[in-house]
Amino acid sequence: MKSKLILIFFIIIQLFVWNEITLGQTSGKLSGRIVDESGEPLISANIIIEDTKLGAATDIDGYYSVINIRAGVYTVKFRYIGYKTQIIESVRISPDQTTNLDVTLVPEVLEGEEVVITAKRPLVEFNQTSSVSSINKDEIKNLPVQSLNEIVNLQAGVIDGHFRGGRIGEVQYQVDGVSVVNPFNNSSILELDRSVIEEVQVISGTFDAKYGQAMSGVVNTVLRSGSEKFEFSGESYFGDYFTTDSDRYPNNDSYDPLTIQNYQLSISGPTGLPQTTFFTNGRRFISDGYMFGTRRFTPFDKNDLEKKVYNPTGDNKTVSMNSRREWNAQFKVASQLMDEFQINYQLSYGYSEAKYYNHAFRLNPDGITTNYTTSYSHGIAFTHTLSNEMFYKLNLRQNFFEYFNYKYKNLHDPNYLLAGEPKSDANFEDGAVIQGVDLTRFKQKTNSGVIKADYTWQFNRFNLFEAGIEGQYSDLEFGPPGFFVSTFIDSAQVLKPVEEFPKLPGLRRYFPKQFAAYFQDRIELGDMIVRAGIRIEYFDAAGKVPSNLQNPANSIEGQPKSEYVSTKIKTAVAPRIGFSFPLTDVSSVYFSYGHFYQLPGLGLLYSNADYSILEDLQAGGISYGVMGNPDLKPEFTIQYEFGLKQAISNFLGVQLSFFFKDIRNLLGVEFIETYTAAEYARFANVDFGTVYGITLSLFQRNIGNITSSLDYTLQFAQGNSSDPRETANRAAAGEDPRPRNIPFNWDQRHTLNLTTVYAVPDDYSVSAIFRFGSGQPYTPEVGSRFGAVYETNSARKSAFFLLDLRAEKYFSFDFIDLSVFLRLFNVFNTSFVNGFVFSSTGSPDYTLTPEANRSALYDPSRFYEPRRIEFGISIRSKL
Repeated sequence: MKSKLILIFFIIIQLFVWNEITLGQTSGKLSGRIVDESGEPLISANIIIEDTKLGAATDIDGYYSVINIRAGVYTVKFRYIGYKTQIIESVRISPDQTTNLDVTLVPEVLEGEEVVITAKRPLVEFNQTSSVSSINKDEIKNLPVQSLNEIVNLQAGVIDGHFRGGRIGEVQYQVDGVSVVNPFNNSSILELDRSVIEEVQVISGTFDAKYGQAMSGVVNTVLRSGSEKFEFSGESYFGDYFTTDSDRYPNNDSYDPLTIQNYQLSISGPTGLPQTTFFTNGRRFISDGYMFGTRRFTPFDKNDLEKKVYNPTGDNKTVSMNSRREWNAQFKVASQLMDEFQINYQLSYGYSEAKYYNHAFRLNPDGITTNYTTSYSHGIAFTHTLSNEMFYKLNLRQNFFEYFNYKYKNLHDPNYLLAGEPKSDANFEDGAVIQGVDLTRFKQKTNSGVIKADYTWQFNRFNLFEAGIEGQYSDLEFGPPGFFVSTFIDSAQVLKPVEEFPKLPGLRRYFPKQFAAYFQDRIELGDMIVRAGIRIEYFDAAGKVPSNLQNPANSIEGQPKSEYVSTKIKTAVAPRIGFSFPLTDVSSVYFSYGHFYQLPGLGLLYSNADYSILEDLQAGGISYGVMGNPDLKPEFTIQYEFGLKQAISNFLGVQLSFFFKDIRNLLGVEFIETYTAAEYARFANVDFGTVYGITLSLFQRNIGNITSSLDYTLQFAQGNSSDPRETANRAAAGEDPRPRNIPFNWDQRHTLNLTTVYAVPDDYSVSAIFRFGSGQPYTPEVGSRFGAVYETNSARKSAFFLLDLRAEKYFSFDFIDLSVFLRLFNVFNTSFVNGFVFSSTGSPDYTLTPEANRSALYDPSRFYEPRRIEFGISIRSKL
């Protein structure tokens, strides 16, 4: 009955949207009041946003509002007969936010007089009801950051992709207001360079009902667009890793500027068609990394391990083992042939080839696999403006992601059989692989169709209504595209390539469906803001599960039989509300509360979900791993946030936030006992957690040429387990698998970020990013007996400091602007940033059992990447 009601609700919302044919997540709102010098309202004064067809007129009380303004920087004109026209330049519009401009017009003495003012971004945004950080392209260009991920990790409450203590994969990534998340693992399918970004909005607190399939945060990226003016820009830089610490980082004591190469070009402008513009960008990136092997052996060497006879035929050259090659492209065309209609098409494309360091192959580096990734997101967005107070937007998008991991593309490539499986001798070179290739083969492909419709209505001066629906249909394919099994031919053991093998499934394919609908109201009563909404989620895994878990493979005679039945449709209702209330004209308090649901990565639902492999299950027998469960429920988080915002002066602002997260139905493991008392592990919604803490942020602007920000986060993140398989692993190791409450692996108690920029316009700029983090937990080992341990995550790793720098010098010529820049990452060559440590010492450098860990002691991948030095040049056409 509940499912039918949900479907009826979706149909009603859909009809409502189409027949009326949210403030879109790529656009914002401009509002304010126009008065004369005596404070009297000016009725029907005109507001014009230059280079657009947007504008408004004031009402009887002098108020105005303009909705559906794409995020960016604008010049706004305010006109009234008999008064000087006031022009405000550099007005920044941010997605899903209201920019307030109150204007006082003065009588004109001479006809046509104008007053030009440059807008200043407020230190503290008082119209927000949770923690929201927005950083635009003008701020990004001065910082030592290059990618979207680097920008996101600079924001308060974000630690290596974990938002306020949540697990990886709990964030909704959007590009121009539409999801680009791969449902297989809940990660973004795109890697975006800063050259294509107009603005990034990071929500680390509670978020509006328009955002779904996320429990910890939202990253909304608005891409650049073209204008009616032809422009081009380009950037190229070169660099290398450099350190004299050859013990930790072998082969990095010389500098080769061609180790890292980046080439990027952007072109935008009019297409030649009326009111139609384009933006295009291309990027090529090359990196040979900082971890190397020595080619002493080749995959095809033949060594007699039994007789200790080794026959290396390699050339002993130093070979990169963590190289990366990328190709990226962006294209967007937008047309507004009529005032009320706008349509645009955009494409984001990426392709990469990467090798990940494998210490076992350090003497046979040609034996490691290569990772190939192809991704693109493209589609059409249609916007229809029904009136100055009402519009709707329709998005149709295809998200495609394909990943391969293999040594040779063809399963039947003869080189697989010539090389054979990896072979090593534990007593030779600490067990390094000296012949053969990595036989790993894996494919993951996601092809999703996304439809999203948003409707926005500025009902009156106080209420902005938003409603919308979205749906996603995915074609998921994953698994090994063939593998190798051992067989005997003429008494000789050989490898045999096979597409399928009993109890070893190959490629699997599923077709899940997701739908959602939301409604919310943004109430703006002067400086008092209320944001309230509700979201309804609908999910169909379209999978099969056994009806009788105690006899899943029908292998127990005389007991009730099991049959495969369809998974149940899952629904969830998520209310959300937030308040922002002014204390004075320079301070406010805010509170927000919400329910947030998210399906775990679907790869965990579907992997190992063929229960027929349990036909030989018996007590004390072999383990079949953790069984998948396509019938999992959404994970669930309740979030609370309370905060204070204060503008201390005209150059200093502060924000203090308190947050709490109650995390339930987390993915974990349950143990099912069959009729024969045998047990198997199965994914279930049994884990839990809590996160709480405070964030203090300071914002400083306009002291000479200096701008800076500082944020400090104190956080406590704990729960039953850090990894869904942790309970099963503890049980397999003979440890107590019962629930407990311990720090998560990523529980970084203290985090501090300091950013400082000194910029002299059109001359030079210098910037620095300083980061501090306290040690994350690890499980120590003590005592003389083998395997003696303390309680899980009961000790702490060492703290770390990181410093990144950027310096740039600008030059201006008749037709072009040019700059040269230098960037230094990890200036102090910090070698440890919450990475691997030996459980006996808590250090990555030494262990109490060196003989048993000889190989690990020479593994460079346990350290943070060393100092990186880059230099480059950028060009830009004259504005």
